[in-house]
Amino acid sequence: MMDGPRSDVGRWGGNPLQPPTTPSPEPEPEPDRRFRRGGGRSFWARCCGCCSCRNVADDDWGPEPSDSRGRGSSSGTRRPGSRGSDSRQPVSRGSGVNAAGDGTIREGMLVVTGVDLLSSRSDQNRQEHHTDEYEYDELIVRRGQPFRMLLLLSRTYESSDRITLELLIGNNPEVGKGTHVIIPVGKGGSGGWKAQVTKASGQTLNLRVHTSPNAIIGKFQFTVRTQSDAGEFQLPFDPRNEIYILFNPWCPGDTEDIVYVDHEDWRQEYVLNESGRIYYGTEAQIGERTWNYGQFDHGVLDACLYILDRRGMPYGGRGDPVSVSRVISAMVNSLDDNGVLIGNWSGDYSRGTNPSAWVGSVEILLSYLRTGYSVPYGQCWVFAGVTTTVLRCLGLATRTVTNFNSAHDTDTSLTMDIYFDENMKPLEHLNHDSVWNFHVWNDCWMKRPDLPSGFDGWQVVDATPQETSSGIFCCGPCSVESIKNGLVYMKYDTPFIFAEVNSDKVYWQRQDDGSFKIVYVEEKAIGTLIVTKAIGSNMREDITYLYKHPEGSDAERKAVETAAAHGSKPNVYANRGSAEDVAMQVEAQDAVMGQDLMVSVMLTNHSSSRRTVKLHLYLSVTFYTGVTGTIFKETKKEVELAPGASDRVTMPVAYKEYRPHLVDQGAMLLNVSGHVKESGQVLAKQHTFRLRTPDLSLTLLGAAVVGQECEVQIVFKNPLPVTLTNVVFRLEGSGLQRPKILNVGDIGGNETVTLRQTFVPVRPGPRQLIASLDSPQLSQVHGVIQVDVAPAPGDRGFFSDAGDDSHLGETMPMASRGGA
Repeated sequence: MMDGPRSDVGRWGGNPLQPPTTPSPEPEPEPDRRFRRGGGRSFWARCCGCCSCRNVADDDWGPEPSDSRGRGSSSGTRRPGSRGSDSRQPVSRGSGVNAAGDGTIREGMLVVTGVDLLSSRSDQNRQEHHTDEYEYDELIVRRGQPFRMLLLLSRTYESSDRITLELLIGNNPEVGKGTHVIIPVGKGGSGGWKAQVTKASGQTLNLRVHTSPNAIIGKFQFTVRTQSDAGEFQLPFDPRNEIYILFNPWCPGDTEDIVYVDHEDWRQEYVLNESGRIYYGTEAQIGERTWNYGQFDHGVLDACLYILDRRGMPYGGRGDPVSVSRVISAMVNSLDDNGVLIGNWSGDYSRGTNPSAWVGSVEILLSYLRTGYSVPYGQCWVFAGVTTTVLRCLGLATRTVTNFNSAHDTDTSLTMDIYFDENMKPLEHLNHDSVWNFHVWNDCWMKRPDLPSGFDGWQVVDATPQETSSGIFCCGPCSVESIKNGLVYMKYDTPFIFAEVNSDKVYWQRQDDGSFKIVYVEEKAIGTLIVTKAIGSNMREDITYLYKHPEGSDAERKAVETAAAHGSKPNVYANRGSAEDVAMQVEAQDAVMGQDLMVSVMLTNHSSSRRTVKLHLYLSVTFYTGVTGTIFKETKKEVELAPGASDRVTMPVAYKEYRPHLVDQGAMLLNVSGHVKESGQVLAKQHTFRLRTPDLSLTLLGAAVVGQECEVQIVFKNPLPVTLTNVVFRLEGSGLQRPKILNVGDIGGNETVTLRQTFVPVRPGPRQLIASLDSPQLSQVHGVIQVDVAPAPGDRGFFSDAGDDSHLGETMPMASRGGA
C-alpha cells in the first residue's frame, strides 16, 4: 500500500490537533463513471489485473447514472408502489410476440399467458433460500440452489413443444460472459443451469429451475420462449418477474458455492442476523454498542446493487466474491469514487452527522440510493457496520471485528516507530506512524482460488480509507491465515494489515551525533486484543488467536521477523534493547465523563541493588486514531527504590482541567518516560484511557404485535454540569422502526429527561430497537432494548411505507424533565 493524503486532523500521525475547520463538501459525482480522469484508467484496470485488458468497445458495465447524482440505474431503483407484502403477487399476463416480432399469435402456438415465480415471503422458494426476511415482492434466490415456478399456458403442454427460460442482466447481455443465461427446459444446461418439468396439469406447467453456483449476483430480467409447430413465442419482460440472485453460503457438495459455510449457527449469525455488537474504547476499558445492520430492510438490497453499478463493476465479474468484496471496500468510502460515506476525523461535524450518532446502516444506504451523494460522516466503525450490511445482504458471511491498539504503519517497515530527543521528549514531526486505540474492520468467509491452498476461510476487508492499494482507497480481501504467519507477499494488502495486528512498537532516541538508536522495543503493544460478537449471544468473543500466534512464542516472533524482512527496515531487530531490572506499570481508574480522575504509575525494582528513577508524566487528550492534542498537565518526580521494592507515582486530574480539551470519544493519552540513573535503563510507555459516557435507558410500554402501534420510553440523565445544546436522538430497528431523527433542543446540566415514541412493528420475532443521543457537548451515548414481536392476528405480513421520510428531522418535546 502506498501513502495517501493525510490532511484530516485527528486522523493521521504527524498532524497536531488544531482548532476544527469545516470540512469541504464532497465533490459532485462525475456524470460518466466508465472512465476516470487522468489517463482514463478505470478502477478495474488499476485494482483488478484480470480486468485490465478490457476492450474500450465492451459495454458489459453497470448501468450508468442518468444524471450527475447517479440515479436511474435499472438495478438500483424499485418501481413505485412495490412493497414486499406477504400476499402472493398477481400472476403476470401480457401479449407476447412471435418470431417475426409482429405480435401475431397463430392458432396452435404455445403461448405463455402468465408466470408465477412463487415469490411471496411465505412461499417455499423464499423459505428454502433463506430470503423470506427481505422486504421485497420479487423472487430472491441464492445461486446453486433450485427454485420452483409455474407457467400458465394457452393450451396443454405437449412433448414436441420446446420451452426455454432466459435470464438477462446488464446493458449488453452476452452468453459468454454469463450475463445472458439460456436454459432449455428438460435438457441439461451449461455451467450448472437447468430446468425440469415436475408436473404438467392442464394448462399449468410446474418447473424446477437450477441455478449455477458460479452465477453472477444481481437483479435479472426474466423471459420465456416457446417453440412449436405453429411458431415461436416470447413472453414480454415484466418488472414483476425480475429475479434477484445472491451468493449462497448454504450451497455445499459438488455444486458448492465458494462462499459456502459449513456451520448453520455461523450462517444464522453472519448472514441472517440483522443486528450486532461493535466494540470500541481501549483494551482495558472496552465499550460496546449495538448496530442495526438492517440488510433485509426495504431498499437496502437495491442500494447494495447500486453500489456495484456506481463503481462500474463489470457484470461478468460479479460472480466472484473476491472481486465483489474488494470493490465494496472501495465504494463504502467516498475517496476516489464518490462512494457511500465521507470520512471525517476533524471533530467538526456541523455539515453532517457525527459518526458516533449513527445507530445503523439503513439510513446511510437509503440516503445514498435516494440522492446519489456521499453521506457525511463516517469513521472506522461506521464504515465497517455498513460493509457488514452490504456483504450480508449480498449473501457473504461477514462479521464486524475490532482490533485494540491497532497500528498505522506509514513506511512499510512493519514496525511502529516513535522518535524521541536526547531527553526522551517526543519528536512529533518524525512520528508519522500512529497507534489507534481501536480499529474496526470486517471478516468475510470465502475460498480463495486465486491463492495457493491453505488460505481459504476468513478474509479481512477494510473500507476505512487509510492507505491506497493499487492507487485506490480499498483494502482486502486478505487471508487471515497469511496475516497470522507474516506472509506479507500474499494479496491483497497483507503488509498493512499485518502491521495493524502484529508489529512491534519501537522507541528510537536521538544520540549526540544526530543518529538514532533503539532504546526500547515494546513487543506486546500492537494488536493486543481482537474481538467480535459471539455467535448466538451478545457476548464478546476473543479471536486474537486467529490473527496471531501466542504473544512471545517462537512462532509469533518468527512471523514478525519474517514479515519485517520484507519491509523497508529489514535489519530493525539487529540492535535490540538492554538489560531491564525496573518494571513500570501504568494504571488509570474507571473514569466517568464529568468527574475528577486519577492516573498512576507503579515502579518495581527487580534488582538486588538500589535504583533511582527519574520519571516524567505528560497527559493530553487524544483522538481514537492516536493523534494527540497539546499536553495540558504534567508531573516530574524522582523515585528511590530499594532492592525488590515498589512505589507509586500519582497524578490527580480535575474535571475543570480536562474539560476545555476534550475531543471525540473522550479519550486521553498518558505519556510516561523515565531513566534509571544507575543502569541507564530507559523507561517508556504510552497508556490510553477513556472517559465513560452514560447509556440511554429504553423501556417497552406494552406488548409488541405486527401491525399494531407500540410505545417505547427513553430516559437520559446529563452527566455534565453544563447544558447540552441542539440535542438529537436517533431511533432505528429492523422490522420495528425505519430510521427516525428527533430534535429535542437543550438539556440542562445534570438534568434527567424522558421521551416516548410510538412505532409499528412490521415483522415478527426477536428484534433490536436502538437509540443514540448526540450534541456538541456530549456524544457516544446510546442504548438498546430487545423487542419480541408477536405475529399479527391471522399471521399476515405487514410492511411500512418504505418511502416514508416523515419522521426525519422531527422536533419532539420531552415527556418529562427532572433535576439531578
